[in-house]
Amino acid sequence: MAVDLQALYPKLIHLMLDTVFVVDRDNRIAFVSDACQTLLGYRADELTGTLITDYIHPEDLAISRASIVRVMNGQAHVDFRNRYVRKDGAVVHILWAAFWSEDVGARIGVARDVTALRAAEDELRFLAHHDPLTKLTNRSLFNDRLESALRAAHRRQGTLALLFVDMNDFKDINDVYGHAMGDRVLCMAAQRLHRCVRESDTVARMGGDEFTVLLTDIQSADDVAWKIEQITAAMAEPLGAEFGGIKMPSCSIGMAFYPVDGEDADTLLSHADGDMYRIKRHGSRAG
Repeated sequence: MAVDLQALYPKLIHLMLDTVFVVDRDNRIAFVSDACQTLLGYRADELTGTLITDYIHPEDLAISRASIVRVMNGQAHVDFRNRYVRKDGAVVHILWAAFWSEDVGARIGVARDVTALRAAEDELRFLAHHDPLTKLTNRSLFNDRLESALRAAHRRQGTLALLFVDMNDFKDINDVYGHAMGDRVLCMAAQRLHRCVRESDTVARMGGDEFTVLLTDIQSADDVAWKIEQITAAMAEPLGAEFGGIKMPSCSIGMAFYPVDGEDADTLLSHADGDMYRIKRHGSRAG
């Protein structure tokens, strides 16, 4: 028995998990498969006859119009991504494969929901440059920012300061209360450090209980001294009741200035690290 493929094709299209769009020269939707309801929240009959551009995220309209022109000029676009706004107001990330059909005088596109994929990609990008526990900048990104800040300071003949922050006797918290509680204390310390800096500055976790702070556009040594006092006071604030009476460890803070204490990243980091250990041994900056 012969299969009537012509009659079967429409049913197959509506079975597809991806959504098929047919859009005319004026950007009006001439046909959309049933999967559109899962993708955008609209039934096919709600979309048919409306402008497809009405559903594109406003921030993606320009790049989407450029893609439309490309497709209508005969260049298929099989890896285009943009965002659409669903009926419920949520944003969906879409991967498109589209081409222009002279036979029907319309462009035909297949849309795939890649919102979950985009979220996973964003998470991987974030983790590549941030500490997974505290969400602070990690060592790799901090070093990049330090190098960039040094180049900028050299060009402008400016200054910057580098702080090396170490939590005193933090090991005792892990030993007595466990690593889970230690992680909570580290996260609180990270929040307090981040709260003390400007948006243009950078706080990083270098590992364990060691943090660095990059202060750019420093006007004077007094500015840095005030910043150290601010960080010391913030770190000394009592922990909440949810910490069960644990005290936040005090911290030792070493510092280095560009260009007085060094003109390259390694020298500055070494100087700040050495200054921190000197303070940890003697208990004060004057030691």
